[in-house]
Amino acid sequence: MNVSIPALSPSLQSTLEKYLPAVLAIGVVWLLARGFKKLFWNLFGLYWAFHALHLSRLF
Repeated sequence: MNVSIPALSPSLQSTLEKYLPAVLAIGVVWLLARGFKKLFWNLFGLYWAFHALHLSRLF
């Protein structure tokens, strides 16, 4: 992708080209980790709710 932004200096453009993919990847990993954490705690809470209601015999 060779989109040039004339308002940026060449050194800033090279810095963005160098670090932007890593920053985006870290952001995606962080969002996925938050999603997995919420999923884990939701499933954990549902397990204990069914366990407390003694519905665990049905599963």
